[in-house]
Amino acid sequence: MPIIVTSLGNVLLEIQDEKLTRLQFTQDALSEEPLQGMAKEVKHQLDEYLSGKRKSFDLPLELEGTDFQKSVWKAVNEIPFGQTTTYMKLSQKLGNVAAIRAVGAAIGANPVLVIVPCHRIIGTDGKLTGYAGGLERKQALLEIEGFPVQQSLF
Repeated sequence: MPIIVTSLGNVLLEIQDEKLTRLQFTQDALSEEPLQGMAKEVKHQLDEYLSGKRKSFDLPLELEGTDFQKSVWKAVNEIPFGQTTTYMKLSQKLGNVAAIRAVGAAIGANPVLVIVPCHRIIGTDGKLTGYAGGLERKQALLEIEGFPVQQSLF
């Protein structure tokens, strides 16, 4: 599994059959093998996004999860660049307000951080809430998208 360096830290990629199956931040060291094929394209698109030159990703994905998780990830993927929504609004969009905790759990299980933009989900009170990549990265990703984050993390 290749590990790439980004402006937000090292990222682990998992690719199967030229489809991205996992992207997560890691403390592991950079891979010594040269990037090829899909790994090279993921790095290219991710670098463009992090530098503000790209607003969406065009990568083939193969996401493993339950039907419910996939429906949540699909809904998250429909949130436009530079906009946010809340767990509650996402639950409403999916037609089940009572499923707010399940929606949160599905978001927490997102296997391809940044690509499926779960960083665009905030608390009902407008505050940044959990993010598998860490709240500092969530804030940085929202700022890249021009979303004014008015919360201090410190």
